[in-house]
Amino acid sequence: VTVKGMEIGQILASPICFRHGNVQRNFGISLSATQTLSTKSENRMFILGMGFVGQTLARKLQNQGWVVSGTCTTYVKKKKLEDMGFHVQLFDANQPDLSILQLLRNYTHFLVSIPPVVGIGDPMLQHEELIRSSLVNGGLQWLCYLSSTSVYGDCDGELVDEDYPTNPENELAKLRLSSEQGWSCLAHHLGLSPLVFRLGGIYGPGRSAVDTLIKQKPLSEGQKRRKHRKYTSRVHVDDICQALMATIDAPSSHRVIYNIVDDDPAPREEVFEYARKLVEKKWPGLNLQPLEQKVWPIVKSRNERSEKRVSNALMKKELGVQLLYPDYKSGLQSIIDQIQSPFLCD
Repeated sequence: VTVKGMEIGQILASPICFRHGNVQRNFGISLSATQTLSTKSENRMFILGMGFVGQTLARKLQNQGWVVSGTCTTYVKKKKLEDMGFHVQLFDANQPDLSILQLLRNYTHFLVSIPPVVGIGDPMLQHEELIRSSLVNGGLQWLCYLSSTSVYGDCDGELVDEDYPTNPENELAKLRLSSEQGWSCLAHHLGLSPLVFRLGGIYGPGRSAVDTLIKQKPLSEGQKRRKHRKYTSRVHVDDICQALMATIDAPSSHRVIYNIVDDDPAPREEVFEYARKLVEKKWPGLNLQPLEQKVWPIVKSRNERSEKRVSNALMKKELGVQLLYPDYKSGLQSIIDQIQSPFLCD
């Protein structure tokens, strides 16, 4: 996908809908939830990708009386979701059951929260025609794709808003942009105003610098790459859900893209140092591995730095979002306050 120098509006206005090759990947649908569609609930959400964000949103919507169904990718995740109260079955994306896809027409809202696959692209857009036929003339009112601020690439530390030209510099970021185009194209075909949320680094209870330190977890490749960045945008999962629910509740503004980040693009190292202070203050006797003992990679190129400060001004202005956790300090404090014992942290 060649996108350098193109404006966001040019990209998403393109009539081209992308096709992707086959990929051996499974998705599961919560059939038990679909069986309750005959209830009086007028709000029905289908979440393609019941990951960290999807599970958090599902809980919040269910508490408001929504019918929520979702997907998963493996038997292990299926079992974990069942243990959490979500009943899911696997769904083969390479041989989709049309009768199951047609259940989508019974939903009013559709959230897409699956990452593209390197070398393949979006694993569901390979069945775009089937998805279109399943959703056309249905009850769908809202479609949102969760993307990433990585599509902006390295901006040399500039302040980046939604009108800033995209310039993805690695394959995964390019595929993210391609997925934005594909889902936006599909939404337009269905007569909907598509929503694209470009998320910063996602954190929350069970998935934060505090949790990493307590669990002595190895750093992910993404965390290692962000070690030397001056700016790293992030957002608490509850604020992502808050923004999603704001678009559900408010009339459509026909805006396609929103940056969903907090107010403080602080360096990752600074975040971990603050998390360490919180942990040591709450549990003075806990033996933590020093950060300097971890192996940090050496950044060799400008592209690996991916420096940018991402603006959330439009999210606040148009969606009326008042961040619950405007910076990492308030977010991490909330997380550690919820942990009774580091030995019970799983």
